[in-house]
Amino acid sequence: MSRKDRMLSQLGIRQWVLRKPAVLKGEHSVQLPDTTRLLIITEETIDLNNGFFSDIFSSMGIDKSEIYCITPNDVSMFTEVAHLPCWLLGTDIILPAEYTSLRSPSLHQLYFDADAKRSLWKQIYQYEDYFTVRPS
Repeated sequence: MSRKDRMLSQLGIRQWVLRKPAVLKGEHSVQLPDTTRLLIITEETIDLNNGFFSDIFSSMGIDKSEIYCITPNDVSMFTEVAHLPCWLLGTDIILPAEYTSLRSPSLHQLYFDADAKRSLWKQIYQYEDYFTVRPS
C-alpha cells in the first residue's frame, strides 16, 4: 500500500478504481459480431421482423441475424473503418468515404414515399457487390 493510499484510508476516504478506464478516454469501441453483413444507423427503434424490412433484407440475401443496429453517436466508437455496408435510416450524419452507405429518410417517411423507396432500391442495386441481390 502506498503512502497516499494509507493517508486516504486513515482519513476514511474510499478510493474507487475504474473497471473500464478506456471508456472515459474515448477509447471505447463498438464490437460487431463477425456475422454482421449490414449495419443500420438510426435513432429510431426498429423491428427487424417487420414485413417491410423482411422484403428489403430478402432482396439483399441477408438474414435479420446478420443485421446490427446502432445510433449515430455509436459510429464514433469504431476503432477501425467498418468493412460492411451501412444503412443510414433517417439520419444525416456524414460517414468517411471508405464506408459504403445507403441513405433513406425515416422509416415512417419511407413507408409512404414511393420516390424514397425507389431511391433505396436503386442504392441497393448499386452496391450489389456487397449483397446477393435477387432480381424480381
